[in-house]
Parts: sequence; C-alpha cells; structure tokens
Amino acid sequence: MTNEFTQLNLHPQLAQTLADLGYTDPTPIQSAIIPVMLTGRDVIGQAQTGTGKTAAFSLPILHNLAIGQSHVQILVLTPTRELAMQVADAMYKYGRYPGARVLAVYGGQSYSRQIGRLKKGVDIVVGTPGRLLDLIKRKVLDLSNVSTVVLDEADEMLSMGFIEDIEAILDETPPTRQTALFSATLPQRIRTLADRYMHNPQAFTIGRKQLTVESIEQRYYLVNEADKLAALTRLFEVEEITSVLIFARTRLGTGELANELAARGFPAEALHGDMSQDARERVMNRFRHNQLKALVATDVAARGLDIDDISHVFNYDLPQDPEVYVHRVGRTGRAGKTGVAITLLTPKERGQFRRIESYTKQKIVQSVLPTVEDIKRQREEELVKRMLVWLRRGRCTREREIVTELAAGGHDPAEIAAAALKLARAEEKQRPIAPVSEVQEWRPKTRSGSRRENGRNGHGRNGRDRNGRNRNGREHSARDENGRNRNGGTAPTNKSHEDGMVRLTLSTGKVDGICVNHVVGALAHFADIPGHFIGKVYIQEQHTFVDVPEKFVKQALAKTGIYRIGRQAIAVERA
Repeated sequence: MTNEFTQLNLHPQLAQTLADLGYTDPTPIQSAIIPVMLTGRDVIGQAQTGTGKTAAFSLPILHNLAIGQSHVQILVLTPTRELAMQVADAMYKYGRYPGARVLAVYGGQSYSRQIGRLKKGVDIVVGTPGRLLDLIKRKVLDLSNVSTVVLDEADEMLSMGFIEDIEAILDETPPTRQTALFSATLPQRIRTLADRYMHNPQAFTIGRKQLTVESIEQRYYLVNEADKLAALTRLFEVEEITSVLIFARTRLGTGELANELAARGFPAEALHGDMSQDARERVMNRFRHNQLKALVATDVAARGLDIDDISHVFNYDLPQDPEVYVHRVGRTGRAGKTGVAITLLTPKERGQFRRIESYTKQKIVQSVLPTVEDIKRQREEELVKRMLVWLRRGRCTREREIVTELAAGGHDPAEIAAAALKLARAEEKQRPIAPVSEVQEWRPKTRSGSRRENGRNGHGRNGRDRNGRNRNGREHSARDENGRNRNGGTAPTNKSHEDGMVRLTLSTGKVDGICVNHVVGALAHFADIPGHFIGKVYIQEQHTFVDVPEKFVKQALAKTGIYRIGRQAIAVERA
C-alpha cells in the first residue's frame, strides 16, 4: 500500500489507517507541519478552520507516541468543548494504530467520569482551559511528563479570556516539551505567549483554497432590525426547507428566536454554549431525526457540528468577521448537495456586508421578501397539492362514508368539501403573516453632527439616556471565576475608586450574555493589556464598566473601532 502520506515518513500502519478512512493526499498544512513535528521541533501554524490542521498535529503526535506509559504524554488545549470533542474523536480514529488512549475533558460533563478515566491511564488529553485547570488543582491531572502540547485556535482562547489559564497550564508542563500553536490570526498577545513558551518555532502560514462553493445559492434581504422575525417567518413559508441552521449573535437571542418560531408552528430549538452536553446531544438527535426543522445557534455553539443535509443557513444576525460568514455558509451545500444561504441585512450593516463580499470575491444577490399575497397563494397551492395526493391514492374510505352521511342529511357536497378544507387550514392560524415596514435608511449623523441612535425612549445603544442615566436604573455586579463579587457590592460610578485606575465603558452588557472573562480577554487581545493589570469589572444590563491602569488608557482607546467580544463589535470609551 502506498499513498502520499507515506512520503511524509509516517509509520506504515498509521498511513494505512488514513487510507482506510479515505485520506490519500495531505493538505498543504499537513505537508508543511508533519515533517517538522516528527523531528520534535516547535511549530506555529497560521491557518483557518477547514485546512486540515487537526490531522497536521495529530499524525506526528501519534507517530511518536510511546505505548504502555502510565502518564499523560500529550495535551491539546481548545477554546470550546465542541472542538475538544471533535479533536479527541479525530485523534481516536487516527490512533487505531498505535491504540492511543484519548480523553476529552470539558465543562458540563461529570467530574467522576473524567477522573476515573485519568486514574486508569490515558495517553492524550484534549480539553478546555477551565476544566483542565480544575483537574490540575484537584491533583488528578499530572502534566509533569507531557512531551507535546498543542494550542488549537489560540486566538479564540485569547478572545474568550483564557490566556492566563493557558499560561498557568503551560507552567505545569516540562520546559523541554514540544509546543505546537495554531491560530487564524497572530495578535501581539499570542506572539508574546509564543516568545515565552516556545523554543525557536518554525512558522507556517496556510490559506484556504476556496472560500465558498458554487453549489450554495447566496442572497440577502434588506430589512429593518425590528422586522427580522417577520421576514424570517415569511421566508419559511415559501422556501423549500428540509432543515435549517439559523445563526444569532447571543445566547439570549437564540432562545428567544427559537421560542418565537415554535410558537408560530415551526419546530425549532436553541443551541448555545451554556447547555449541558446531555441537553446538547438530545437537541442534536431531534434535529438529525427531523423532529426539529430549525436549529438556532451561536457561532461558538455551532463549532464541531457535523451534519451534511442542512438545506438552508440563515444569518439572522450578520457576523462581524468575513471568515465567520464563510464558515457559516459552508454548513450547507455539503456532500454533493445544493444549499441556500440567506442573510437578513439591516441598512446600517451595508458597509460590513460589502467587506464580506470583498473577502469572498462574490457578489451576493439582493432579493425581495414575499408579499402577503405571495404567501397566501403558496399556502393554497400546497393545500391543493396535498389534496391531489390523497385523491390519487383513493384511500379515503371512511371519509367518503362521512361525506355520504352528511349529504344524506341534506348538506351540499360542495359545501361539505369547503368545510373540510377550512378544517385542514386551521393550523394556518398559528402562522399569522406579520407586517414588514418600509426599510428606513440609516444615517450615521444628525444635522447637529451627533450620531443618530435608534434607541427607544431616548436611550442609546449603550443603555444610558441623554443625561447619562442607566436605562432601567439597575446595577449588575459581575462575579469572577471563583464567584466573588468583583466590585464588593457597591454600585459603580463613572469614576474609579482606586488610585491610578481609570474607568472605561464598553457598549455591551448582561443582555449580550457576556461575563468577566470576555471583558478581560477583549482588552488583553486587542489592547495588549496583561489580564492581571485589569481591575474591577461591572457588568450592567446594556453596558459594562472596567477599571484599567492609567498608563494603559491611551493604548486602550487607540484601538476603538476594532474591539470584539466573540463576534460582536463593541465600542470602548472613557466612562
């Protein structure tokens, strides 16, 4: 047996396993990374999702794995439990030879099961930073003999506030270990991490060959923000949807949207990062068995989904990052099938959307929403189709007897048929056709030169009214990872109580589902402020206060316009 993987000096049985799985030709990142990692050298791979990086680090690790050891040899860190499961599953499949013992550890799963597996002995641990640290503190995960550490999607871990956890975990490993770091981008904080923990790494940058596929029809509809749900339900009426994945920006948004769809007769459930693994698997099973028509998810929750028969993808909320758009769209049109990707675009997002078009090098078609008359006509046509099916089948014996009895009672057969159709259409009352207003063009500035905010009751998007008061007057105290109140229970003001600290305000808050780690991670990532310098964090309903040392204020404000938490753009200003 020969294939291209044998040319990379992998063990013949490992190459045979790949051939059995249908892999013959390595991707560019695999051809670049595998030979270098086989020598034990540190590597940095700058690559997007979908380039084959999991196999790029898994195969040399499995080639060098020592069988029969009683300690953990390999550690892989991932930002989410979905990715941890995906990587662990891949390494288990690739590792049939040499028989690697692989364990995925992540939050939301029983500690006892993970601890039991560790005590029995595993070769490879794949996990999220939080759970890994917990197991280290419980003295059940010993990393003192680890030979290789992989940091997968390092920039995502940074943006989620895990950078200090990663440093603490790396400090538990031997300084002689091999380290492989993979990241779509390499911000300064990641470079600093690499400089501190890696030894003369060899760096590779790998692009993607193709961004979107021709089998995916892409279009968008221009709507007002308030009309998105109405637009979505109208499209559900006329599109030939078998299963649909809908992307919303926040955890809160997924639940609300799924409930609204279900109330209108469209079976839907939410998928978000706060769900337990058991709950997530139950939802996924219902979706795979067509008990659900729609799955509403955040980008983080959708990581690791492996479903080939999604007919439609909806961008209910437009992603900030063009790469995320590509990743979303790629969920449909798989396995040789066609797919449809639809974006609900608000007027103020046009510039952002043009950046996506520029990135994908494709012009995305604008379409017009179906009218009330279009939907009524569609409903009637579907009813007639169903009627014709049963007329052709001729399997209505008992129903025909009922009609005969009603006709014998003096009812006109045409009226009987009309009443039956009326009953058949009763479920349409669950799906009222909501009005859609004329699209209002967004103007960034008023005549006075101030930014126009379409907030309700005079409140802007940062949750304060014209006099600077909080929209609802409530204060939410953020808690740190150990459950301690970060602000000591005192209501925040616009000024820090600590000497040498300056208070900043972020245009995101409790309604967006953020936590302290998100805030710390964003400032560390984009402003290059070490996390341990960041002071108190106060998460309000619509905005957040955070204290930073005065010496970092200038660089924090200099990055205004590029801050994100997850995929949500945020503004940072002096409070």
